[in-house]
Amino acid sequence: MMLDEEEISLLLSDLYDLYGYDFSNYARASLRRRISRLCLLDKFPSFAELRYRVRTDPDYLMRFVEEITVNVTEMFRDPEFYRFVRETVLPDLGSKPFIRIWHAGCSTGEEVYSMAILLQEAGLLKKSLLYATDLNPSVLEKARRGIFPLHMMKQYSENYVMGGGKADFSDYYTAHYGQAKFREELSEKMIFSTHNLVSDRSFNEFDFILCRNVLIYFDKDLQEHVLRLFDASLGTLGYLALGTKETIRFSSVQRSYRQVSKEKVWRKVEN
Repeated sequence: MMLDEEEISLLLSDLYDLYGYDFSNYARASLRRRISRLCLLDKFPSFAELRYRVRTDPDYLMRFVEEITVNVTEMFRDPEFYRFVRETVLPDLGSKPFIRIWHAGCSTGEEVYSMAILLQEAGLLKKSLLYATDLNPSVLEKARRGIFPLHMMKQYSENYVMGGGKADFSDYYTAHYGQAKFREELSEKMIFSTHNLVSDRSFNEFDFILCRNVLIYFDKDLQEHVLRLFDASLGTLGYLALGTKETIRFSSVQRSYRQVSKEKVWRKVEN
């Protein structure tokens, strides 16, 4: 079942009016594909039945939100990015008395644990706090547990090594029944919280903000809104990291930043 534009608009109005979720500035083509896929997976015979379920079933609402938000992530994704963070960003931040890092749109948390490992290896984890936020409470709960599929560890270990890792990656987790549970000393420095990039405000001043592969699913107006939010949340000389296909070029905040890496990292040089 492929939904038409009017049906998509009705669903988005329901989500906003009933629950406060604002998806109106998400890229429509991506939304339509994801909702249509969900209708197929859950065998809805009509749009009316999908709409009724979203409006009346809180458990299904959570599934719906999880499916239409993007939760594709992995540990040490884009290893060259992590090598740059390891070799350039963290040594610079290491001179600070305290380090605050925000992972915006953290999904199930793989990148947050990757950052905690980098900080641990740089001797900086003890004086750091990692704020991990997402719109979706169910993916945050997965991130909070720090348990990931064991079969992914081979790929994650390879990413870690390509990103400059020298330790035995398996030292960071224990394997149990097909799951990898990461060490609690990593998650002790993490704060997980729901945060809606569309409607919520800045909540701290950060030294490093990462929001990788989220903005590509937003339209231009929402991208501009989110970049302004990050700008308001980032201290002078702080770092901003986006995904490989994302940029601050043509945004209103561009003039305050200098790109410091081809890996899509910018530094805030003025307020």
